[in-house]
Amino acid sequence: MEWTRDRIAVNEGVELAYEEIGAPDAPVILLIMGYASQLIVWPESFCQRLADAGYRVIRFDNRDVGLSSQIDAGVPNIIGLSLRQKLKLPLNVAYTLDDMTADSVALLDALSVASAHIVGASMGGMIAQLMAANYPERVRSLVSLMSSSSYGGMKPKILWHILNKAPPQRDAQIAHSLKTWQLISSPELGDPDQQLRARIEAAYDRGNYPAGKARQMAAIMASGSRQKLLPKIKAPTLVIHGDQDPMLPLKGAKDTARRIPNARLEVVAGMGHDIPEALLDELVGLILGHVGGKTNK
Repeated sequence: MEWTRDRIAVNEGVELAYEEIGAPDAPVILLIMGYASQLIVWPESFCQRLADAGYRVIRFDNRDVGLSSQIDAGVPNIIGLSLRQKLKLPLNVAYTLDDMTADSVALLDALSVASAHIVGASMGGMIAQLMAANYPERVRSLVSLMSSSSYGGMKPKILWHILNKAPPQRDAQIAHSLKTWQLISSPELGDPDQQLRARIEAAYDRGNYPAGKARQMAAIMASGSRQKLLPKIKAPTLVIHGDQDPMLPLKGAKDTARRIPNARLEVVAGMGHDIPEALLDELVGLILGHVGGKTNK
Protein backbone atom coordinates (compact mmCIF):
# COMPACT_ATOMS: atom_id res chain seq x y z
CA MET A 1 0.00 0.00 0.00
CA GLU A 2 1.09 3.55 -0.74
CA TRP A 3 1.02 6.47 1.69
CA THR A 4 -0.85 9.67 0.84
CA ARG A 5 0.76 12.80 2.32
CA ASP A 6 -0.69 16.32 2.30
CA ARG A 7 -1.51 19.40 4.36
CA ILE A 8 -5.05 20.70 4.65
CA ALA A 9 -6.85 23.67 6.23
CA VAL A 10 -9.01 22.62 9.18
CA ASN A 11 -9.76 25.78 11.19
CA GLU A 12 -9.11 29.48 10.74
CA GLY A 13 -5.35 29.93 10.65
CA VAL A 14 -4.65 26.22 11.18
CA GLU A 15 -3.52 23.70 8.60
CA LEU A 16 -2.66 20.13 9.58
CA ALA A 17 -0.12 17.91 7.87
CA TYR A 18 -1.46 14.38 7.57
CA GLU A 19 -0.63 11.01 6.09
CA GLU A 20 -2.92 8.12 5.35
CA ILE A 21 -2.69 4.54 4.21
CA GLY A 22 -5.35 1.98 3.34
CA ALA A 23 -8.36 1.72 1.05
CA PRO A 24 -10.21 5.08 0.66
CA ASP A 25 -13.58 3.45 1.36
CA ALA A 26 -12.43 1.46 4.41
CA PRO A 27 -13.50 2.37 7.95
CA VAL A 28 -11.16 5.00 9.37
CA ILE A 29 -8.81 4.77 12.32
CA LEU A 30 -7.67 8.26 13.30
CA LEU A 31 -4.38 8.31 15.24
CA ILE A 32 -3.84 11.33 17.51
CA MET A 33 -0.28 11.73 18.79
CA GLY A 34 0.86 13.21 22.09
CA TYR A 35 2.71 16.20 23.47
CA ALA A 36 5.49 17.63 21.26
CA SER A 37 5.38 14.51 19.08
CA GLN A 38 5.05 14.38 15.32
CA LEU A 39 2.94 11.94 13.35
CA ILE A 40 6.04 9.86 12.60
CA VAL A 41 6.10 8.72 16.23
CA TRP A 42 3.33 6.34 15.16
CA PRO A 43 5.54 3.57 13.69
CA GLU A 44 4.96 2.91 10.00
CA SER A 45 4.76 -0.82 10.66
CA PHE A 46 2.07 -0.16 13.29
CA CYS A 47 0.01 1.82 10.76
CA GLN A 48 0.66 -0.73 8.03
CA ARG A 49 -0.67 -3.57 10.17
CA LEU A 50 -3.86 -1.67 10.89
CA ALA A 51 -4.28 -0.91 7.18
CA ASP A 52 -3.61 -4.55 6.25
CA ALA A 53 -6.47 -5.50 8.57
CA GLY A 54 -8.88 -3.47 6.43
CA TYR A 55 -8.74 0.06 7.77
CA ARG A 56 -7.97 3.48 6.34
CA VAL A 57 -5.39 4.80 8.80
CA ILE A 58 -4.86 8.54 9.21
CA ARG A 59 -2.07 10.06 11.31
CA PHE A 60 -1.34 13.78 11.56
CA ASP A 61 0.73 16.50 13.18
CA ASN A 62 -1.16 18.45 15.81
CA ARG A 63 -0.97 22.25 15.55
CA ASP A 64 2.39 23.69 16.62
CA VAL A 65 4.41 20.58 15.81
CA GLY A 66 6.00 18.99 12.74
CA LEU A 67 4.69 20.28 9.42
CA SER A 68 1.39 21.65 10.72
CA SER A 69 0.70 25.33 11.37
CA GLN A 70 2.84 27.16 13.89
CA ILE A 71 0.57 29.33 16.02
CA ASP A 72 1.45 33.02 16.12
CA ALA A 73 1.54 33.58 19.88
CA GLY A 74 4.04 34.16 22.65
CA VAL A 75 6.05 31.44 24.37
CA PRO A 76 4.45 30.62 27.73
CA ASN A 77 6.39 30.46 30.98
CA ILE A 78 5.57 26.94 32.12
CA ILE A 79 6.97 27.40 35.63
CA GLY A 80 4.91 30.57 36.00
CA LEU A 81 1.82 28.74 34.78
CA SER A 82 2.51 25.95 37.28
CA LEU A 83 2.58 28.45 40.13
CA ARG A 84 -0.68 30.04 38.98
CA GLN A 85 -2.20 26.59 38.70
CA LYS A 86 -1.24 25.73 42.29
CA LEU A 87 -2.81 29.01 43.42
CA LYS A 88 -5.92 28.15 41.38
CA LEU A 89 -5.54 31.28 39.30
CA PRO A 90 -6.70 31.43 35.65
CA LEU A 91 -4.13 30.53 33.02
CA ASN A 92 -3.79 32.72 29.96
CA VAL A 93 -2.82 30.41 27.08
CA ALA A 94 -2.87 30.56 23.28
CA TYR A 95 -5.21 27.57 22.99
CA THR A 96 -6.47 24.58 24.94
CA LEU A 97 -7.05 20.89 24.29
CA ASP A 98 -10.61 21.81 23.28
CA ASP A 99 -9.16 23.77 20.35
CA MET A 100 -6.94 20.84 19.41
CA THR A 101 -9.97 18.54 19.62
CA ALA A 102 -11.80 20.85 17.23
CA ASP A 103 -8.80 20.54 14.89
CA SER A 104 -9.16 16.75 14.90
CA VAL A 105 -12.87 16.93 14.13
CA ALA A 106 -12.24 19.49 11.40
CA LEU A 107 -9.64 17.18 9.86
CA LEU A 108 -12.31 14.48 9.56
CA ASP A 109 -14.59 17.06 7.96
CA ALA A 110 -11.90 18.11 5.49
CA LEU A 111 -11.31 14.48 4.53
CA SER A 112 -15.06 13.73 4.25
CA VAL A 113 -15.00 11.23 7.11
CA ALA A 114 -18.33 11.11 8.97
CA SER A 115 -17.02 9.06 11.90
CA ALA A 116 -13.92 7.13 12.87
CA HIS A 117 -12.33 4.84 15.39
CA ILE A 118 -10.18 7.18 17.48
CA VAL A 119 -6.84 6.09 18.95
CA GLY A 120 -5.07 8.73 21.02
CA ALA A 121 -1.68 8.42 22.72
CA SER A 122 -0.72 10.47 25.79
CA MET A 123 -1.91 14.06 25.13
CA GLY A 124 -3.58 12.57 22.06
CA GLY A 125 -5.53 10.30 24.40
CA MET A 126 -6.75 13.38 26.25
CA ILE A 127 -7.87 14.89 22.95
CA ALA A 128 -9.53 11.59 21.99
CA GLN A 129 -11.43 11.54 25.30
CA LEU A 130 -12.69 15.08 24.68
CA MET A 131 -13.68 14.11 21.15
CA ALA A 132 -15.68 11.12 22.38
CA ALA A 133 -17.38 13.20 25.08
CA ASN A 134 -18.15 16.32 23.04
CA TYR A 135 -18.52 14.95 19.49
CA PRO A 136 -20.08 11.51 20.11
CA GLU A 137 -21.49 11.20 16.59
CA ARG A 138 -17.95 11.33 15.16
CA VAL A 139 -16.52 8.52 17.32
CA ARG A 140 -17.19 4.86 16.51
CA SER A 141 -14.90 3.63 19.24
CA LEU A 142 -12.22 5.06 21.51
CA VAL A 143 -8.78 3.79 22.45
CA SER A 144 -7.04 5.83 25.16
CA LEU A 145 -3.40 4.77 25.00
CA MET A 146 -0.89 5.67 27.75
CA SER A 147 -3.05 8.64 28.71
CA SER A 148 -4.91 9.90 31.79
CA SER A 149 -8.11 11.45 33.06
CA SER A 150 -6.32 14.56 34.33
CA TYR A 151 -3.09 16.52 34.23
CA GLY A 152 -0.33 15.63 36.67
CA GLY A 153 1.54 12.71 38.18
CA MET A 154 4.69 12.94 36.09
CA LYS A 155 7.86 11.95 37.92
CA PRO A 156 9.69 15.16 38.97
CA LYS A 157 12.97 14.23 37.26
CA ILE A 158 11.15 13.91 33.94
CA LEU A 159 9.26 17.17 34.38
CA TRP A 160 12.42 19.08 35.28
CA HIS A 161 14.27 17.56 32.34
CA ILE A 162 11.51 18.67 29.97
CA LEU A 163 11.46 22.16 31.49
CA ASN A 164 15.25 22.42 31.32
CA LYS A 165 15.41 23.70 27.76
CA ALA A 166 18.34 22.61 25.62
CA PRO A 167 20.54 25.06 23.69
CA PRO A 168 19.28 25.75 20.15
CA GLN A 169 22.04 23.85 18.33
CA ARG A 170 20.97 20.66 16.54
CA ASP A 171 23.26 18.32 18.51
CA ALA A 172 22.09 19.73 21.85
CA GLN A 173 18.43 19.48 20.88
CA ILE A 174 18.83 15.89 19.74
CA ALA A 175 20.77 14.93 22.89
CA HIS A 176 18.02 16.46 25.05
CA SER A 177 15.30 14.59 23.17
CA LEU A 178 17.24 11.34 23.41
CA LYS A 179 17.50 11.75 27.19
CA THR A 180 13.75 12.37 27.34
CA TRP A 181 13.01 9.13 25.52
CA GLN A 182 15.49 7.24 27.68
CA LEU A 183 13.66 8.48 30.77
CA ILE A 184 10.17 7.56 29.60
CA SER A 185 10.67 4.44 27.43
CA SER A 186 9.89 0.88 28.47
CA PRO A 187 12.74 -0.12 30.82
CA GLU A 188 13.46 -3.57 29.34
CA LEU A 189 11.45 -3.51 26.12
CA GLY A 190 12.27 -0.08 24.72
CA ASP A 191 13.91 0.34 21.33
CA PRO A 192 17.73 0.61 21.24
CA ASP A 193 19.33 4.05 21.62
CA GLN A 194 20.64 3.94 18.05
CA GLN A 195 17.08 3.49 16.78
CA LEU A 196 15.77 6.24 19.05
CA ARG A 197 18.49 8.63 17.90
CA ALA A 198 17.70 7.98 14.22
CA ARG A 199 14.01 8.79 14.82
CA ILE A 200 14.85 11.90 16.81
CA GLU A 201 17.17 13.14 14.07
CA ALA A 202 14.47 12.51 11.47
CA ALA A 203 11.93 14.43 13.57
CA TYR A 204 14.33 17.34 14.12
CA ASP A 205 15.08 17.62 10.41
CA ARG A 206 11.41 17.31 9.52
CA GLY A 207 10.29 20.11 11.85
CA ASN A 208 11.80 21.33 15.12
CA TYR A 209 9.78 24.01 16.89
CA PRO A 210 10.45 24.46 20.67
CA ALA A 211 7.93 27.30 21.04
CA GLY A 212 5.16 24.98 19.89
CA LYS A 213 6.13 22.42 22.50
CA ALA A 214 5.76 25.02 25.24
CA ARG A 215 2.33 26.07 23.96
CA GLN A 216 1.17 22.45 23.82
CA MET A 217 2.28 21.93 27.43
CA ALA A 218 0.41 25.10 28.41
CA ALA A 219 -2.70 23.77 26.64
CA ILE A 220 -2.56 20.55 28.66
CA MET A 221 -2.16 22.46 31.91
CA ALA A 222 -4.94 24.93 31.17
CA SER A 223 -7.37 22.18 30.18
CA GLY A 224 -7.24 20.51 33.58
CA SER A 225 -9.20 17.40 34.43
CA ARG A 226 -11.66 15.52 32.23
CA GLN A 227 -13.04 13.48 35.11
CA LYS A 228 -16.50 15.09 35.03
CA LEU A 229 -16.74 14.68 31.24
CA LEU A 230 -15.70 11.04 30.99
CA PRO A 231 -19.05 9.58 32.20
CA LYS A 232 -20.67 11.19 29.13
CA ILE A 233 -18.72 8.95 26.76
CA LYS A 234 -20.93 6.37 25.04
CA ALA A 235 -18.44 5.00 22.52
CA PRO A 236 -17.01 1.55 23.22
CA THR A 237 -13.76 2.33 25.02
CA LEU A 238 -10.49 0.51 25.52
CA VAL A 239 -7.88 1.97 27.87
CA ILE A 240 -4.33 0.66 27.29
CA HIS A 241 -1.52 1.52 29.67
CA GLY A 242 1.88 0.21 30.66
CA ASP A 243 2.70 -0.81 34.19
CA GLN A 244 6.09 0.94 33.88
CA ASP A 245 4.90 4.36 32.66
CA PRO A 246 6.86 7.11 34.49
CA MET A 247 5.28 10.03 32.64
CA LEU A 248 1.58 9.36 33.19
CA PRO A 249 1.17 6.85 36.04
CA LEU A 250 -1.08 3.82 35.71
CA LYS A 251 -3.50 5.25 38.28
CA GLY A 252 -4.59 7.85 35.71
CA ALA A 253 -5.52 5.12 33.25
CA LYS A 254 -7.37 3.20 35.95
CA ASP A 255 -9.33 6.34 36.77
CA THR A 256 -10.12 6.87 33.08
CA ALA A 257 -11.46 3.34 32.71
CA ARG A 258 -13.45 3.60 35.93
CA ARG A 259 -15.19 6.80 34.87
CA ILE A 260 -16.09 5.84 31.28
CA PRO A 261 -19.14 3.55 31.25
CA ASN A 262 -18.27 -0.04 30.33
CA ALA A 263 -14.66 0.83 29.48
CA ARG A 264 -12.13 -1.98 29.49
CA LEU A 265 -8.61 -1.54 30.90
CA GLU A 266 -5.68 -3.51 29.49
CA VAL A 267 -2.42 -3.17 31.43
CA VAL A 268 0.63 -4.04 29.32
CA ALA A 269 3.45 -5.58 31.33
CA GLY A 270 6.81 -3.85 30.94
CA MET A 271 5.48 -0.95 28.88
CA GLY A 272 6.60 2.61 29.60
CA HIS A 273 5.53 5.76 27.78
CA ASP A 274 6.39 4.63 24.26
CA ILE A 275 5.36 2.34 21.42
CA PRO A 276 8.36 -0.01 21.14
CA GLU A 277 8.75 -2.61 18.43
CA ALA A 278 8.78 -5.36 21.05
CA LEU A 279 5.16 -4.55 21.94
CA LEU A 280 3.73 -3.85 18.47
CA ASP A 281 2.11 -7.27 18.12
CA GLU A 282 0.37 -6.91 21.47
CA LEU A 283 -0.74 -3.31 20.92
CA VAL A 284 -2.00 -3.89 17.37
CA GLY A 285 -3.82 -7.00 18.53
CA LEU A 286 -5.56 -5.14 21.34
CA ILE A 287 -6.61 -2.29 19.05
CA LEU A 288 -7.84 -4.53 16.23
CA GLY A 289 -9.70 -6.70 18.70
CA HIS A 290 -11.46 -3.60 19.99
CA VAL A 291 -12.34 -1.82 16.73
CA GLY A 292 -13.10 -5.08 14.94
CA GLY A 293 -16.05 -5.74 17.18
CA LYS A 294 -17.68 -2.41 16.30
CA THR A 295 -19.91 -1.52 13.38
CA ASN A 296 -17.90 -0.59 10.30
CA LYS A 297 -20.78 0.68 8.18
